[in-house]
Parts: sequence; C-alpha cells; structure tokens
Amino acid sequence: MRVTVSRKAHFNAAHRLYRSDWSDEKNQSIFGKCSNQFFHGHNYELIVNVTGKIDPITGFVIDIKLLKNLIKTEVEDSFDHKNLNVEVPEFFKLNPTAENIAVVIYNKLISHISDDQSLEIILYETPRNFVKYSGEK
Repeated sequence: MRVTVSRKAHFNAAHRLYRSDWSDEKNQSIFGKCSNQFFHGHNYELIVNVTGKIDPITGFVIDIKLLKNLIKTEVEDSFDHKNLNVEVPEFFKLNPTAENIAVVIYNKLISHISDDQSLEIILYETPRNFVKYSGEK
C-alpha cells in the first residue's frame, strides 16, 4: 500500500521573465508585463507530495518534521523574499517561469527522498495558475 504525505509551504519572490538573447520587443511580445525590467513578485504556494509505503515501525511514509525542515532549508531559505533572477544561482541563466521553478525545487528535494518513494511538486504562482512536476517520464 502506497500513501501520499503532503506539506504546504509559502514563499514570496520577485522575478522577470526574460531571455537575454532576445530583444526587449520580443521579450515584451512573448512575456508581456511579466517581462517588466523592474521585476514583479508573487506569493507562491507550494505543495510537496511524498508517496511511499508506510513504515510498519513508525507508521510514517516520511517524518513530517523532516519534510518541513527540508522544505525550509532547501526552498524557503533559498527563495523567500529574493529576486530569483538576481539572487538565486539556479536562475542566473534559467528563465524563472513557474515551470522552471517547480523543476528546480524538485531537483533540490529529490536527493533527500528515499529511492522507494516518489516526489511531486505543485507550485501555485497565483490562486488560478499552478504547475505540477514529478520528475522525468
């Protein structure tokens, strides 16, 4: 039997959707107001799902305190109240779209998840816009 354990988290961050190899006009055409040269921000909501078998001794799929601390150190401490383009190394050359942010979060967390467990990231950029990522398929 496999069970999914979920933890919600929150961070605020600024970003600019922009490709340096494109003209300002093309960036504006593709990314619109999200390409504002002075950046813009979001109140991101994050859900981290870990799916696996229940440990017969602890009754846990994963210790929720461990998951909470992992999200804090790997995601919140790295992203919260940061300008993603300027302050977060993963986005120095990677456009910080919601899709790319979800993949970066997944990559930061997956090495801490047991091989017999699966990980899914759900990232809300706005209450109506969100992405899911659970690794390469």
